[in-house]
Amino acid sequence: MSTLRRAELADFLRARRARLRPAEVGLPDGVRRRTPGLRRQEVAQLAGISIDYYIRLEQGRGPHPSRQVLAALARALLLGRDERAYLFRIAGESPPEAAGPSREVPAGLRHLLDAMTETPAYLVDAAYEVLAWNRLATWFVGELSAVPPGERNMVRWMFGRVVPESHWSDPEVLRFARTTMADLRAAYGRYPADPALAGLVTELLGTSPRFAALWAEHEVGERRPTVKRITHPELGPLEFECRVLHVPETDQRLIVYVPEPGSPTQAAFRRVGERTAAGQ
Repeated sequence: MSTLRRAELADFLRARRARLRPAEVGLPDGVRRRTPGLRRQEVAQLAGISIDYYIRLEQGRGPHPSRQVLAALARALLLGRDERAYLFRIAGESPPEAAGPSREVPAGLRHLLDAMTETPAYLVDAAYEVLAWNRLATWFVGELSAVPPGERNMVRWMFGRVVPESHWSDPEVLRFARTTMADLRAAYGRYPADPALAGLVTELLGTSPRFAALWAEHEVGERRPTVKRITHPELGPLEFECRVLHVPETDQRLIVYVPEPGSPTQAAFRRVGERTAAGQ
């Protein structure tokens, strides 16, 4: 346990209390307020602690807050993941481990996917479960709305399907698999208590020698972009950069297929986008 930084904790609590409106936490707006934000007694009520104790925290005095109190304050003040971790650290505690990857899709990311009408894109969580996708992505990952949520996992697709051995001789295929595995292992370390992630790794260790061999190399790191060359059954030969964009607030990844400007692949994506928009 590190040192309690009382002044920083007091400043942080005051600042976060001031930014919240009563309606955001389910309280009535009530009479006119002299200052913005919640009242001290409202935060204490939401956190289930005494008003006197909370006042002392905001005044930089009083006892060392317990982990239970800190967790209650984080919920009461609607803190995000980074804010919650910061609260624990300035209070002299190590931040709590996240139970598992976030599988909730922010509305803004759904709107972004829908707006990408000429670029295939889909969103995965840290365990590579596909959470959302746009209409162009179905040309490459299939119509996932017909697939049960528990079976929409990229890593399971990558190592669970039967492919000729020549498939793995392609340097880009192997590089894509290695970077995915390194990112998956990093997530495995971040979420040791997540049963779905642990189950996926255990399953593939027992069913895929290729997965087991790559897992045994213990590579750890975030995904990097890679070039993919495929022959699509309807679109023919395609070449694009598979760009992976990390979404920090949810620890998710937005995977985007980016063609070279003016290339045949870009023209093919544009044609598909027009056909999809026309409902063909």
